[in-house]
Amino acid sequence: AAAGKLLVVPADGSHWLSMREVLDILGQRGHEVVVVAPEVSLHIKPSENFVMKMYPVPFTQEELEKAF
Repeated sequence: AAAGKLLVVPADGSHWLSMREVLDILGQRGHEVVVVAPEVSLHIKPSENFVMKMYPVPFTQEELEKAF
């Protein structure tokens, strides 16, 4: 199959952990995957298999971790 483009705007948490595995495989198979995520998160991290586009949020990593 021909590779395609995929834009992903994930929610932090267990949904992302499952989704990341799928995105890594799609990226390895030639799909162009772009993930749009907040610059502060618990689980959403960059990968060599997709492009990360980060947007600013009004809190720090420490504040987020303290809230949880």
